[in-house]
Amino acid sequence: MTDQQAAAGRFRYDGYEIDTERGTLTCRYSLGGRSFAERVILGPGPGWTSPAADAAARLVHLMAGVSYYKTSAPPLVDLGPEATTEEERAFLRTFYVDGLSEFSYRNGIDLSDLRFTGPTLERRQPVAGPEPMLDRPLVPFGGGIDSIVTAEAVRARHPNASLFVVNREGDHFEAIERPARLTGLPVRHAGREIDPALFRSKELGFMNGHVPVTGILSAIAVLAAVVDGHDAVVMSNEWSASSGNLTADGRTVNHQWSKGIAFELGFRDVLSSTFDPAPQYFSLLRPFSELWVASRFASLPRYHLDFRSCNRAFHQDPASRLDGWCGRCDKCCFIDLVLAPYLPPAMLSAVFDGNEPLEDPSLVDQFRALLGSDGTVKPFECVGDVDECRTAVRRAAARSDRAGNALLRSLADEVGTEESAEDPSAGDFLRPIGEHRVPDEFAPEDLLV
Repeated sequence: MTDQQAAAGRFRYDGYEIDTERGTLTCRYSLGGRSFAERVILGPGPGWTSPAADAAARLVHLMAGVSYYKTSAPPLVDLGPEATTEEERAFLRTFYVDGLSEFSYRNGIDLSDLRFTGPTLERRQPVAGPEPMLDRPLVPFGGGIDSIVTAEAVRARHPNASLFVVNREGDHFEAIERPARLTGLPVRHAGREIDPALFRSKELGFMNGHVPVTGILSAIAVLAAVVDGHDAVVMSNEWSASSGNLTADGRTVNHQWSKGIAFELGFRDVLSSTFDPAPQYFSLLRPFSELWVASRFASLPRYHLDFRSCNRAFHQDPASRLDGWCGRCDKCCFIDLVLAPYLPPAMLSAVFDGNEPLEDPSLVDQFRALLGSDGTVKPFECVGDVDECRTAVRRAAARSDRAGNALLRSLADEVGTEESAEDPSAGDFLRPIGEHRVPDEFAPEDLLV
C-alpha cells in the first residue's frame, strides 16, 4: 500500500438523486475530505418515475464510483447507506479489482485486499423491467467498425432500433455523429458530466489511469433503456476483448476488461437480480474475431470514408480534436492491419488521408507490438488478439496488390508466412469462437447454421 492510499483512508458512497423534472441523475461520493458529484442527463420523461428507473440509477451510482475511487485508491470502500446483496458486492469488487487492473499495474499498487463495507441485503426484490417483446433494441454506438457492423446487423432485422451515444453535455463528436447519420437510425443522446476535479488530477495530486469505462457506459445505457422503454441493450464487444495484455503477480491485466466476457456475464447476473424481466444485455460480436468484424465492415462501402477509431478524434479538448486519423498511434496501426486483408491499398490510403500506417516503415515497432514480437506487451488500447494480428499480416501480405510493401513483407517473415498448426485459432477467425449470450432473434446467420 502506498502512503497516498493509506492517507486517503476510505472511499465513500454518499448517495444519488433523481431530478424527474430535468431528467437527471446525480451520483455523490467523497474521499479524503473532498466531495465528488457526477451527473447523467437523459432529459425529462414519464419513465423516470418508475421503480425500474430508480433501480437502474442505483446501478449507475455503484459503477460510476470507480472513476473517483482511483484518485487515491484507498484500501476500503464504504458503500454508505447503500444496502447490497453478497452477489452485488462480489460483482462490484471484481469490477474494481479487475476493471482497474491496468491502473493498478501502471501505478504499482495492489488492490487484491480491497474491502467493501455497508449494509447487507439478504435478497433483492426485483422490480418490473421493460416488456420483453417491445422489439426496440438500444445500440451503444462509437463510430468504429465494431459498432457500425452491429448497427447494420440490428437495423436489418429490428427496424425500431435506436443508437445510443454518451458525450459530455453539449459536446458532440463528429467522428460518431457522421457514421451514425449514415445508419439512418434515430440517435438517443445522453450527457455525462464528470466532476471537474478529475480534469485537474495532476494539480490536485490524484492518481490517474484507465477505468472500466465500458462498464459505466453499459449501466447508463441500461438506465436509458429503462427510462425510454427499450427491451435490449446490444453491445459491440468482440471475442478478443477478453484477451489480456499481460500477467503480473499472477493476475491478468486487461485494458478491455469491461468489454470482455467476464464483465458481460457478471453484469447480466446483476440485471437479472434487479429487474423482472431484465433488459437483455449482450454483445452481438462476442463470438466473433476482429477479422470477422473487418470482413463484414469491408462489405459496407458507404462507411469506409466516414468512420473513425483514432483516439485523437475523441480528444476532450475540441481544439485538439482531429477530424481525421493521426496515422501513427497504436489504434490507427491496428485498424489498418485488420482491414488490410479485405480492402485495397488505394482505399486504405484514402481512409488515412494518404498516411496509411502500413506504408510507413518507421512504425515497424508499433506493428511488432501488435504481433507480440520478441515478448513485447500488447498495447494498452482496444486492439485485437496477437494471433488475430498475425493472421491479418499473413493474409494482407498475400494480396497481390501488396506485393511491393516492404513493411508487410518484413512482418510476415517474422511471424511466418504460413498459418501454423501450433496456432489453434489461426484457421478459425472467420467462424464463431467461444461462448456468447446472443439471442436467436439477433444472431447473425453464422450462429444459426
